[in-house]
Amino acid sequence: MDGETGTPRGVDRAALTNIAPALQGVIDAGDLSGFVTLIWRGGEEIQFNALGQRDIEAGKPMTRDTLFRIASMTKPVTTVAALMLLEEGKLKLDDPIAKWAPEFANMKVLKSATGPVEDSYPAPREITVEDLMTHRAGLAYAFTSIGPIAHAHQKALGDVLTGDIGPDAWMKALAGLPLSYPPGERFHYSHATDVLGFLVGRIEGKPFREVLMERILGPLKMVDTDFYVPPEKRSRAAKVYRLKDDLSALEEAPFPKRDTPPDFCGGGGGLISTLDDYLTFARMLLNDGEVDGVRLLKPETVALMRTNRLTDAQREIPFMGIPFWLGQGFGLGLSVITDPEKQAWMGAGNVGAFGWPGAFGTWWQADPKTGMILIYLIQNSMPLGPEAAAQLATGQRMGARAALPVFQKMAYAAVGG
Repeated sequence: MDGETGTPRGVDRAALTNIAPALQGVIDAGDLSGFVTLIWRGGEEIQFNALGQRDIEAGKPMTRDTLFRIASMTKPVTTVAALMLLEEGKLKLDDPIAKWAPEFANMKVLKSATGPVEDSYPAPREITVEDLMTHRAGLAYAFTSIGPIAHAHQKALGDVLTGDIGPDAWMKALAGLPLSYPPGERFHYSHATDVLGFLVGRIEGKPFREVLMERILGPLKMVDTDFYVPPEKRSRAAKVYRLKDDLSALEEAPFPKRDTPPDFCGGGGGLISTLDDYLTFARMLLNDGEVDGVRLLKPETVALMRTNRLTDAQREIPFMGIPFWLGQGFGLGLSVITDPEKQAWMGAGNVGAFGWPGAFGTWWQADPKTGMILIYLIQNSMPLGPEAAAQLATGQRMGARAALPVFQKMAYAAVGG
């Protein structure tokens, strides 16, 4: 179905109506099970689309309240929780994380990021809170790494999104592995935000999930956002799909069904959420830390999040095998567009537009220049095992991957940039 509210001045209605058919074509081609998308601008909903099915086998359609695994869209939420503590003087960006996580004192660094795990040297400095927020801690993911360290991560920590080790045991296991790079040297996508979340929990003296509920999810009335899907909500959950090995059809990529929250509530990628819940969170950041009368952060703190902190040299290093930082940078838990012309090869937006995607194809962006928020939710399984990053540029299902920039460009063309 396709629903729209009133069309404000500056919206090309004809161009707007082309978006749903373009996305439906991806479903019809068998590349994706469905979409939920939103174009929101200046307090008004410009377009909402719910296309395809959340459960192909049961014939259940995508709906506005469908629950999605948002993976790394969790990271900005975790970063906001940490920055709330920063405003209260409980942590500083330059604090060494070993202040609360002594497991990470005296870390070792691989002599070669792809070399033997045993071949390391003492880290030249401690990991800081800012290093975690900017993915410059030297930590890693199995799927962003190549060689022995990738497999060491998988062995020590388990699958990145389905492992269920308790926070303290997990922190100890991660700290027992060498860093891939010296702290501060480069952006290397990693478990840094998971560590940040568990630091928040330790500082507050309670489980990280509880902190999120009390500090963010409760106050913002994000009632459908959590680290698991309770039994009473399972009928609304979208299944995650992948293409069969013979490319003939989609099949479910199963995830554990839980009756209670998992032991591992990872701030790097564990949340499940809905379109409207995440819209509230995005509106809060677009509105400098306040939404619907609830203020979480000061405007100057949100400005820190939305300001690039990577050096020019760091932005020249490819991310996941592609020149990701052409025209954009990374602040605290968010990417930010710095040059729309250079960035346009993979999306659309103005200088200062910010957001961060998730591994299953979920994506959002808030654009301060236009007051626009775009949200794009799908459930497209991506391999997240050791060395998966090396396969991304040449992997299958390019139709599924191409759908996001199609939506981005069509949305900006219709609504105006």
